[in-house]
Order: sequence, then C-alpha cells, then structure tokens
Amino acid sequence: MPSYQQNVAELVTELRLDRYIAENLGLLSRSQIKARKLTAKINGHDVKISRLVKNGDNVELFWNEAEPENIIPENIPLNIIFENDHVAVVNKPQGMVVHPGAGNSQGTFANALYYRKLNRGLDADHEGGTRPGIVHRLDKETSGIMIAAYDDATLAFLSGQFKARKVRKTYIAIINGVPKEKKGRIETTIARDPGNRKRYAVTARGKPALTYYSVIKTWQTHSLVLLRPKTGRTHQLRVHMRYIGHPITGDSLYGFSDTLFPHASLMLHSKSLVITLPGETQPRTFKAPLPQRFIEMIHQLEVIK
Repeated sequence: MPSYQQNVAELVTELRLDRYIAENLGLLSRSQIKARKLTAKINGHDVKISRLVKNGDNVELFWNEAEPENIIPENIPLNIIFENDHVAVVNKPQGMVVHPGAGNSQGTFANALYYRKLNRGLDADHEGGTRPGIVHRLDKETSGIMIAAYDDATLAFLSGQFKARKVRKTYIAIINGVPKEKKGRIETTIARDPGNRKRYAVTARGKPALTYYSVIKTWQTHSLVLLRPKTGRTHQLRVHMRYIGHPITGDSLYGFSDTLFPHASLMLHSKSLVITLPGETQPRTFKAPLPQRFIEMIHQLEVIK
C-alpha cells in the first residue's frame, strides 16, 4: 500500500485535506482519493478527508494501488542526465511522445522509463508499480529536460513543487520576426480553441497563464529567445508567442508561413530545470545542451545575415 508523510507548510489559509492532496501535493485527484480509498492521519490521529489542515500539521496518507496501466517496458535508449533509485532526469529527443495514448501505445517515454525502472531492479512490486512517474510533460516535438519519478512518494514530492510554482524552467526558442521589446511579460488566460480541438487559444474563459521572455540574439527575420513559463498550461509557450505575433519557427499548429525555413521542425527546447530532489534541501540545476537543429538553423541565419 503506497503511503506519504509530510509536514504542512506555506499554506496561506486552512485548506480541506482532499484539496490539499490534489492541489498542493498533486498526489491524487479528488476522484482518485475516493476511488483508491485514501485514509489519513493528522498529528497521529485518524481524520476524515474533509478535515482542515494548517501549517505545522503532520499529515500521513495511505491509499490503494491503482489498476495497472499496462505499460509495456521497451528498451528505448534515453539520454540520461542524472539518475538514482528515485528520479531520472532525461534530455528528451524531439519526436518522442511522453505517454501512451491513441495511436501511440508503444515507443513512448513512459515505455522507456518503465524498462529502465525494471533494469534498475525496481520491479512492479516497488512503490509505484507499473505506472509511469510522469511529473510533467513536453510536447512531442519539444526536446529537452524532463524529470520523472520511480515511486509514488517522489512523484508527489516533485509534483508538489510544480503545483507550488517552485520549479524554475527555462526554454530556448527561435521565433519568427523580431519583438519590439527585448524583454517582456505575457499574461493571459488560455483554454482549448473551440474552433480546433487540437489547439489552445487566448480566451477570457481560460486559465491564467504567465510567461516571461528575453531576446538574446536577432537576425533580419528571426530571433533567438529565452522563455520562462511561470504556469504550466498546455501549449502555453506556443500560444503565447503566436499571441504577440512571433510564433515559434517550425510550429505547424500555431506558426505562420516561413519562406526561409518551410520544412523546419518545432524550434523549442527545454534548456534547464531547477528543482529540489527528495532528501535534499537545496535545489539542483539540470541543463540540456543545444540540439543540432538549433545549431544548424543559427548557422544558416548567420550566413544570411
């Protein structure tokens, strides 16, 4: 039976236990709390999930294993940046799907991660079972840094940092055009585009999304920028760059026609991740080198210049 224990901290106000588990820890959704028969103790006493928690409370949680997700382990090479029995930090290649879904039952990051978990001697009886410990996701065509968990406690620990926006993520991108401002803040609300279910759009009925950008190099027709998302909405960076009129080069879903690079793939790369690992008190910085497709495009832009 999976379990988790933590001292509550940094709450602005008292919060129901089920909301604290779902929204602050990111451990289980409120429907999963019920389905997996979660039980809890606060300060050593059995409590209901409707109990209010406050800073300083010691929370102990226990729940049933989920049904297996039938992830097939596959020996797919991964570019490992760091690994121990709790986490794997990976430089995901462009074109790799993160989680199995319609049309992608195999060949995904989750398949590779499960194989690697078994290869480390962490079998299906290890906490977390066959479920992939996907903490966060990158789009299929986005490359770069990802962190994954090998057990439920680590998954909750890392997910909690993402929920609390304590993780610092930096992306690098080549965009069309040259922004007027060298640095900027893009703050909107984002929701699924009602006219195209594959896309997301800026809309008043969406969820808050905040991105900071800084231009580090410009050419006549393109710019190299750093993007720092403070929220984690689906397609956020791609939507925000289109919103300010400078879509990411090679973006077939949100981009404009690019006569200079008509066949380019998405020029978006997760460059660095700052996060605290289980058992450590200070955050670590993990970095992924610039991909070859960036080096080649930058060279072409320099030649044209």
